Amino acid sequence: MGDTLSDGLSTINNNELRNKKECILSPASKLLGNVLRVMQLNGYIGEFEFIDDGRAGKFRVQLLGRINKCGAIRPRFSTKVKDYEKWEKKFLPSRDIGILIVSTPQGVLSHREAKKRGVGGKLLAFVY
Repeated sequence: MGDTLSDGLSTINNNELRNKKECILSPASKLLGNVLRVMQLNGYIGEFEFIDDGRAGKFRVQLLGRINKCGAIRPRFSTKVKDYEKWEKKFLPSRDIGILIVSTPQGVLSHREAKKRGVGGKLLAFVY
């Protein structure tokens, strides 16, 4: 236990490998919730809900079987708009496959959305 984002994404990865339909991510955090929202908007996971357990909380996530691999990017590299391609080559298997999840001044976005808006940020995670 350490980084809630890394723990959550590795739990998703492990449950996807075992063909589970849903998983519980604990502890929850705002950042993890925002990353899950980006994954949902891009069709990698189904519905997710926050469960208040009186502590940090949990997320129940519906898995669709569309994730081959996902993980947190540590350390969280800063990136500019023109550098997204370099990071795609490093973390994603091929062009137009998968997304990088970036924390920008406009919120947590996929790298494609950040490119469209013309904003850089910090790399958080990758999913493909």
